[in-house]
Amino acid sequence: MRRLIVLLVLALAACSPSDNSASTPASTPAEAAAAQSAPAAAPLAWQTLPLVNARTGETFTFADFAGQTVFVEPMATWCSNCRQMLGNVRSAREQLGETVTFVALSVETTIPSADLAAYADANGFDWLFAVMTPDMLAELVSAFGRTISNPPSTPHFVMRPDGSVSSLFTGVVSAEEIVAQIESAGAGGA
Repeated sequence: MRRLIVLLVLALAACSPSDNSASTPASTPAEAAAAQSAPAAAPLAWQTLPLVNARTGETFTFADFAGQTVFVEPMATWCSNCRQMLGNVRSAREQLGETVTFVALSVETTIPSADLAAYADANGFDWLFAVMTPDMLAELVSAFGRTISNPPSTPHFVMRPDGSVSSLFTGVVSAEEIVAQIESAGAGGA
């Protein structure tokens, strides 16, 4: 049943129109609630779900990044907007150095990790990539709304060192805009 729900969410998201001309924060009540800062709060449900590093096979959770700033981009290997945005992420990483952790999460819940790693390597994307589990995708949709499961809208957000998160942003943005989003989220470094 849960898999059917996730597939339905993905199908609906794929049918959603997207405007990639500008970065816009999302604004549903669930997204606003997720964006509220709560120092020393317990991790959000999605932050405790295990993921697997596509390159190394090591398991991690977002809670493991406590005390760090993390830029998160849900994506898909078939998405040209994602590839463009990930190229801009590469440039932002060069500007920020080691002060921010970057994580790309494939919404393709059935893609083999080896295929995702090969995609990242072939495109010169040398940061952390992982395949979302159906549970992770469902939790992120619950926290941010269904836009997060629509790769062509290039959803992305910032997790602050205290575990709170920014609003969900959409649209392909430049490296400079990525850096500005991280800084405006109050997460300029860890």
